[in-house]
Amino acid sequence: MDKFIVNIIHRPEMVPEYAEKITGQGKGEDITRKDLLTESLDIFKTQQEIAHKNGLKTTIQMTYASLFNEEAVEIAKEHHEKYGDEIALTLLGLPCKEFRDKYKTKDFCIWMFSMEDKKSIVEDVFGKFYEKFGFYPESTGSYYMDADLINYIKERYPSVKCAVATCWEEGPKAYHTCNNSWYTLMDGGPWAPWIPSKQNTHAPAANEGEDSGIVAIPHLSRDLIACYDGNGSNFGTHPQNVLRGMIYDSKTWEYPYLYNLIDQYRSLAKYNNGYAYNMMFVGPGWMNKMGRWEAPYELLLKSYEDGCAYYGKLKKEGQLVDMTMSEFADHYRKKKSYTEPECALWRDILYGSDKQLFWYCDPFMRACVNMDQGGAIVDLRPYVAKLEWPVGIGTKHVQDASYPFLIQEKYRAGYFTHYAGEGTVRSAKLSYNGEEVDLCLCRTKAHFSNDNGRRTLTLDPVDIEFTGLNIKLQTEVIFKEGDSSIEIRRKILQSSDDSAKVTLNEYMVGCYGTTEYPEDMTSIVLQLTAVDGKTEKCRYDYKCRENELKGATSTAVSIPPIKTRVVMECDDKEATGYYKEGYAFSPMYTLGYKTEIGCGQEVTTWLRLEKEN
Repeated sequence: MDKFIVNIIHRPEMVPEYAEKITGQGKGEDITRKDLLTESLDIFKTQQEIAHKNGLKTTIQMTYASLFNEEAVEIAKEHHEKYGDEIALTLLGLPCKEFRDKYKTKDFCIWMFSMEDKKSIVEDVFGKFYEKFGFYPESTGSYYMDADLINYIKERYPSVKCAVATCWEEGPKAYHTCNNSWYTLMDGGPWAPWIPSKQNTHAPAANEGEDSGIVAIPHLSRDLIACYDGNGSNFGTHPQNVLRGMIYDSKTWEYPYLYNLIDQYRSLAKYNNGYAYNMMFVGPGWMNKMGRWEAPYELLLKSYEDGCAYYGKLKKEGQLVDMTMSEFADHYRKKKSYTEPECALWRDILYGSDKQLFWYCDPFMRACVNMDQGGAIVDLRPYVAKLEWPVGIGTKHVQDASYPFLIQEKYRAGYFTHYAGEGTVRSAKLSYNGEEVDLCLCRTKAHFSNDNGRRTLTLDPVDIEFTGLNIKLQTEVIFKEGDSSIEIRRKILQSSDDSAKVTLNEYMVGCYGTTEYPEDMTSIVLQLTAVDGKTEKCRYDYKCRENELKGATSTAVSIPPIKTRVVMECDDKEATGYYKEGYAFSPMYTLGYKTEIGCGQEVTTWLRLEKEN
C-alpha cells in the first residue's frame, strides 16, 4: 500500500471572494481598501504558519493581485527556500485595481472570458509572475479550466505540468443552493486527479496523442455521496466546507465528519492499486475576522488548525506524504497509466444510512452505480466522445462547462418519478404471471475486486417474491480496463420452483443534457439490428413508437448533438431486443432486451459507448 498523498494549496488572494462586502460593510465597494488587503495577507500568513507547524509543505498559488504586493512575493520566496513550498500561479484572484483598469470588467472566472481575453490575461498574469520570480510556474489552476485554455497555456508555457482544473459536481445543485446566483456550472468531471484530454478537460486522455500535457487535480476533495445528493460546497475536506454544512457540534466545536471524510479518501487505496489522494485548497476569504457561515473567526481558525494537525499526525506516523503540485504531477505520471480507471466504492458517513455508491472513471466514461437501487446505473457520461465544448463569451456555452450526461437521476428523475413517464436509469425488471419487480426497489451491498484489469462489483443477492414463486438473484457489474462497455451479469441462484422461468427485462432509459431541462430530441435515431445485418430505425419525433426484434444482435441509439452512440447487446441469441420512443411529457428513449431465465441460469448484457462518426 502506498502512502496517502495530500496537496496543501494556499493562495494569497488579496481581494478574496465575498470578503470585500464583509470587511467593508456599510461602505461603497473599494477593492483597494487597506484593511481588506492587510487582513487577507495576515490570514494567508496564518494558514502558512499552521501548515508548517504541522510539518506540511504547501503549494503557494500566487494570484494576480498578490503579484503587486511586495510582502506577498517575499513571503513566497522565503517559504520556498525555508520549507520547500512550491511557488505556483493561480488564475483565481484576478480582481484588483490593475486588472479592472485594463479589462473594464468585474468578471473573475477565467473560463468565462472570450478566448481573445483568456490569452491576454494569461500573458499578463504569467508575465507578471516571471517579472517577480525570474521563472515561469510549474503549476496553475482555477475553479475550472477549459481545454482551449489549458492547451494554450501548455503551448505558451511548457513548464506547467499541473493544474487545478475542475470542481466536482459544481453544477445546477450548487447553483440552486446559492439562490440561483453562482454561475459555475461544471458537472460531470472526475473527482480525483486525471490527465485531461486536449479535446475536453473533463474527459481523461486515452493515449499520448490526446494528452494535454498536464496532470489535473480537482478543486477540493468532496464527499462522493453527500455532494452528489446535495450542494457540494458543504461536503469537502476543506475544513470550512464542513462548517458551512453545519456538520459540527456547536457546543464542543468538534467535527468527526471531517476526519471520517479524510479517512474515506485514504480507504480508496483499496480500489486503486494502493494509491489514494486528497487535497485542501484554501484562500483567505474563508477565515475572515468577522466570521463566515454563522461561525466565528475562532472556530474557523480552530477547524483549519485541527485539519492540518490531522494530516501532520498521519505524516509523523509514516502513513502520509505531503507533496507540492508539481511533485504530485511527476508522481502521478509514474504511478498511473492512461487507461487505468479511478474507482471509489463510497459509503455514507454523514446521514447514518447504509447507502453505497460506486464511482468509476476512465478515458471512455464516468459511471455511478447505486446499491440502494439494486445496482442501477444512475449517472453516465460518455467521455468516449471527447466532446469539444468551448466555453466563455463568444461561444454557445458562456457559463455551462458541464460534460453532458446520458443518465442522470438528479436532473432527469431516475427510477422514482412523480406522475407519469420514466426517468433515466440503467436497471432490470423481472416478471412472472403478470407481476413485475424492478431491481431499483431492491437494496443491496457491493464488494469490489480487480482481476487482470476487470473491475467487478459483486452485489449481495436479493430476494424477489412473486405470488407462488420466490427467487434469489445475484448481479455483477463489470468494467474492463481499456474498454468502453459496462458488462452486467444476472444469475438466479435459488428458486422455490426449479422449473419456473421468469422474464428478465434489461433496460436503459436515457436522454442527454447538462441541466434539468430537456433538450431537442429530434436528431436522435433509435435502431435494431438483425442477425443478417438488416436494421430497423426510428427518428425521434415524440410519438411513443415502439419496436422489437427477436434475436436482435443489438439495440442502439445515436445522439448527434453529443456525438455519442449507445449500443446494448445480449449473450442470449434468442433474446428480444427492443427500443421505445418517448413523448413530450417524458422526453426519454429506452433500449432493452427481454429473455427467459430460470434457476442456475445466467444472462449477460453489455452497454457500449461509442463516438459517433
